[in-house]
Order: sequence, then structure tokens, then C-alpha cells
Amino acid sequence: MERGRALMEQGGAGIWSTVGVAFDLTGAIALASLAIWLWPRRAGFGHAGALVPAAVFVTAGWCLTVVSASASGAGGFLPMVAESARNLIWLAVVYRLFASDGRHASVAPIRPVIVALAFVEVLHLGVGYSLSRAALNNDVMRLMFDFNVMFRLLVTVGGLVLVHNLYAGAPREARPALRWPATGLAVLWAFDLNLYTVAYLGGHWPVEIAAFRGLATLVMTGCFALAAAKNRDFLRLRPSRAVTFQTFSLLVIGFYLVAMVAVAQWLSYADGNFARLIELVFLTLASAVALVVLPSRRVRGWLKVMLAKHFFQHRYDYREEWLRFTRTIGSRGPDALPLGERVVQSVADVFESPAGLLLTPGEQGDLTLAARWNWPEVEVPAAAFPLQAQAFFERTGYIADLDDTRAGMALPDADVDLPAWLTDDARAWALIPLIHYERLVGMAVLARPQMVRKFDWEDFDLLRVIGQQVASYLAENASQQALAESSRFEDFHRRIAFVMHDIKNLASQFSLLARNAELHADKPEFRADMLVTLRNSSEKLNALIARLSRYGNGAVDKLEQVPAGDVAASVMERFRANPQVVLAQTQDVTVTGNRHSLEQVLVHLVQNGIDASSPESPVFLSLTVEGLTARFEVLDSGCGMSADFVRNRLFKPFVSTKSGGFGIGAFEARELVRAMRGRLEVESREGLGSRFLVYVPIAAATDIFQNITSQDQKVA
Repeated sequence: MERGRALMEQGGAGIWSTVGVAFDLTGAIALASLAIWLWPRRAGFGHAGALVPAAVFVTAGWCLTVVSASASGAGGFLPMVAESARNLIWLAVVYRLFASDGRHASVAPIRPVIVALAFVEVLHLGVGYSLSRAALNNDVMRLMFDFNVMFRLLVTVGGLVLVHNLYAGAPREARPALRWPATGLAVLWAFDLNLYTVAYLGGHWPVEIAAFRGLATLVMTGCFALAAAKNRDFLRLRPSRAVTFQTFSLLVIGFYLVAMVAVAQWLSYADGNFARLIELVFLTLASAVALVVLPSRRVRGWLKVMLAKHFFQHRYDYREEWLRFTRTIGSRGPDALPLGERVVQSVADVFESPAGLLLTPGEQGDLTLAARWNWPEVEVPAAAFPLQAQAFFERTGYIADLDDTRAGMALPDADVDLPAWLTDDARAWALIPLIHYERLVGMAVLARPQMVRKFDWEDFDLLRVIGQQVASYLAENASQQALAESSRFEDFHRRIAFVMHDIKNLASQFSLLARNAELHADKPEFRADMLVTLRNSSEKLNALIARLSRYGNGAVDKLEQVPAGDVAASVMERFRANPQVVLAQTQDVTVTGNRHSLEQVLVHLVQNGIDASSPESPVFLSLTVEGLTARFEVLDSGCGMSADFVRNRLFKPFVSTKSGGFGIGAFEARELVRAMRGRLEVESREGLGSRFLVYVPIAAATDIFQNITSQDQKVA
């Protein structure tokens, strides 16, 4: 069995030896051809012009030496000499490249470092030659192997440090000439670093890895060929961001697996079953960590930020960003999100933000919640953003980093205070104004992404462009809705005109009948009953005509002083038979309004609350005084409404969720309240219920509200 295993190991080593010979021989041919091609072009390398072709030729000789040693099956001293000569001449090339811009004199440690590395190579050769002439046992040979590997590691690490300083410390104008030579040397020595590290950890020469040393020389050949090309300044690797991210992810996973195997190999050096158990435990835990950490959004976000920062001139692939934006904002179909949510998503995708809100101007000018995307838990008040704070953002287009605000950094305009609900919610991260023709049409609030970073100029530029685009979509959508509403009103008015004409004729006939009956009826009792019936019918028809005349303009007959408590009592009397309706609170206050219209509004709101609630859920009506207004509040715990429905459908005429509904009840209620110089506000959450607030001026403040209305009309 042991003999069979030894034969299998010899067969595997033979295969890898053949692969190594193929790569090394190919590398030797390529290097020799490159040396001949570089000689007439050596002036492009400055002070290192003559040394570079020589170094390439020496490296080709080293490859041939490795091929010869592999073919003969004996290591010998000659491959060691060839590799030391290769390292020494490349160290000389690095020194001459430093001399090209005078840094060999200005950077003091360069010369001592190169001399020290050359001394290590010479010492290595001396020790190796001495040991090759002596007869040593296996333990001493093992020690000498480790000693040889350590010498090689010192030189490769030193060479990589020099290459890094050569490129990183060069002036900006000199870097294009050093880019490709530095890359080639870094590939050569980085491969050797990994090779000798694995050899030191494993205690033996890794033939599987060593077989690919020729591949590293081929990469170096290509780099130096590019360095001598005439168009080298335009030769840059420009992979797409998706390919770069995927490739880098694979490299990270590969390095992780190599490190895991290396540590497991190191643990296996200990003897005994306990050491084997430790090795298995480590592999299990390392695999579990990889499965949990590597796929996480935070790690992927960090990788994308690092790649964009160090590999690309611009942070964003603008073509991809634009295509994604147009796909999101222009999506159609039954499964497409409403426009408000698409607006938030299109802005949030720029930073991989997981959620966001859209605020748009309400009836009183304050920004209100128009849409929420993946953010159901945030509590947004009815007036989400006050009117006085909008002028600064409308004028400047300032994009606010809420983390800076929480840290105490004030906005450029010291008079602007952000709402408390924004700054108190740690998940709120950025506030982006949406401006269309120098007018603020909304604001987008983004939630904190997995990988948080500070905004830079490129972020601001992209957000301003996207903000203008989504603002134009919102403005266009508002114009289309207004046009459609106007068209529906026109059709409604045309239809209702015929209805009103017919009802007027009927009312005239009833009135004429009543007058004739008064003159010609024989029986007083019949005449009295007929008169009462006809008068009641006539009054109802005239009231219906007056009510139909008010549709579309919210007009009221007249404004007078009305006891608000009596209005609330009348509404409760209307729903006396329904125990669901509860009068929670009332105050003695007189308002300026129209009693019939106010009762009509409250009855409509209470009835809607009853319709939206289960039979056992109460609907509360309350009356309080708030400043210069009386506030009627209707509160239910029914099914509630979404922010999109409240914003875009609740007060739109001819839009109803009730079977057979006309769809103008809420619209008429709001218009009637406005006609009494009041306002109607709504707060609602799906599954929690709704709260309607009717504000009507108190009688003592009538003159104040009348003056305000007059000033607004003059400004308009």
C-alpha cells in the first residue's frame, strides 16, 4: 500500500513537472524575444535603458536553467545561481528606475536597502555552494531547506517594498512610464512570495505551485512589452464594474480558502488525534464564517466602495445608473409600484439604500407624506416638513446629510431647523430636495444603507440630476391629474345641468299645483293636507337643487355664528340609534360657519368611520379649542388608508372605494370646510385606523381670518 501511494505521488509530481517545463520553456522563448525587441527601444526606460533588456535576457536564462533541472530530475546548484542572478539584476534595474527622476539621491534608504538585499543574495549563494559540497543527514538538510526559503522570502519581500515605493512615491507625471514595469516586477516577486511562503509552511517544495512560475514570467513579459509600446499611455484595463466586482469577489474567496488551508496545514504539523480534532474544528468554523460573512450586504457594499475608490476614475458607471433609473421610473404594468414609490426607489438605488420616503406639498403648503417605500414603521406627522423651512432648500437645492445634523453641524442657513422626527430617527440618512423650474415639488428621505459613507462632489452632482428628473416626472403627473380632473368636472357639470333643469321644471309644476289647490279645492281638510305635502316636496326639491349647485365649488349659503357644541349634539342625535358613535369630549365655543354645511361634513366623516370599522369598534367624535380655531375630531380604528390613497385618491372627485359610490363625498366635505375659512386634515395608517380633523375659525377670530383671506386674494 505504501509503495502504491509512493508511485501515485511520483506520477503526480511527473505531471506537474511536465506542466512546469511547458510554462518555463514558453516563458524563456517569450523573454528572449522581448529582450531582442527591447534593445532598440531601450531609451524609453531612461537610466535603466541598457539594464532592462539585459535583465529580461538573464530571466530567460533562468527559465532555461529551471527547464534543464526539471528534465534531468536533479536540483543542483546551477538553478540557485540563475535565480540569484535574476534577482540581483532586477534590483539593479529598480535602482536605475529610481535614478530616472533623481530619487536615488533624494530618498536616502534606497541605496542601503538594495545593498542589503544584494548582500543577502550573495550570502545565500555562498552558503548554498558550501552546503552543496558537504554530505549532510536528513535533519540538517531540512534545516538548510528552511534556511534557503527564508533567504528567498527576504529578497522577494524587499523587492516588493521597493517596487511599491518606486510607483507610489513617483511624481504624477512620471507614473505612466513606471506603471507597467512596476506591475511586471510586482507579479514576478508576488508569485515568488506566495511560492516560498507555502514551501516554508509545508516544509517541502510545492511542485504544483512551482509549475506555474513560467506563467508569472509570461505576465511580466507582457507588462514590459506594453511599457515599451508607443501608445502605452492609452493602454489601460477598463473592465466593467460588474466584472471587476465579480472578479474581485472571486479573488477574495480564493485568498480566504488558501489562507484557511494554510492554517489547517500548520495545525496538522502537531502530532496526535487532538491536533486532528483541532484542525477539523477550525475548518468547520472557518467555513461557517465564510458562509455567513461573505454573502452579506455590508461586505458586498464595502467591496464596491473600495473598488470604485481605487480602480475607477469615477465612482459611478453613469450609463448603468441612467438605464437603471429609466427602468425604475418608467416601469408599467399591473405589478408596477405607484409613481411615488418608484420615485423613492430610483433615488435610493444610487446608494443601495433599503428604504425611503417621498414628501410633497399639501393643501397648506407644508410637505406631507406622499409615499413610503419599504419603510412602514417610521412615524411621519401630518405636517412632515414646515413651510418656513422649505425656502432654503428650494433656493439652494441643498442635500442634507442627517448624520452631520445630528453631530451638531448646522445647515448653511442657521435659521433652518429640520423636523424632530427626521433627526430623532437614526435610520433617516439623507434629505434630497426635488426641484422643478426653481420650485420645490417634493423631498426624498433615504434610509441608512448597509455601507455608510460621506457624500462627495460626484454624489451631489448625480443626486441633483436625478432629483431634477424625478421632479419633472412628479410635475408632469400632477399636471395630467389636474387635466383629467378638470375633464371629469366638465362632464359632471354638463350632466348635472340637465338634471337641475328637469328638477326645476318639476318644482315649478308642484308650486303651480299648490297654488291652484289653494284656489279651487272644495274640501278644507283635503286642501290642507295637499298643501302640506306639496310644500314639503317643494322644499326638498329646492334643497336638492341648492346642494347640487354647490358641487364643484364648495359654496355655502351664508356664514354666521354657530354654537359648535350644538352642532356636535345634532350629529350625535343623528346617530343616536348606533352605539358605535361616542362623544368623547366637547367644549362651549362659538364658530363662524354654516350650521347645515358643518353638520353635513361631520355626518359624512362619522358615517365613513362607521363603514370602515367593525361593528364592535367605536367611532369617537370630539370638540376642542385649538388656538383661534375649533377642532372637530373624528377618530376610528378601522381598516385605515395608505399614504398614497390619502394623497392621490381620497379627495379626488368621482373616485370611490364603495360599491355604487359617487366619489364626491370627501371632496365636497373639504370644499365646504374651505368655504368656511377652515381646513380638513387626515392622518391614517393601514390596519390602525383614521383620524379626521376639521378646523373652523372661532367667532372671536372672524375678522382676523377675513383679513388673511383678503390679503391672499390681493397677492393672487
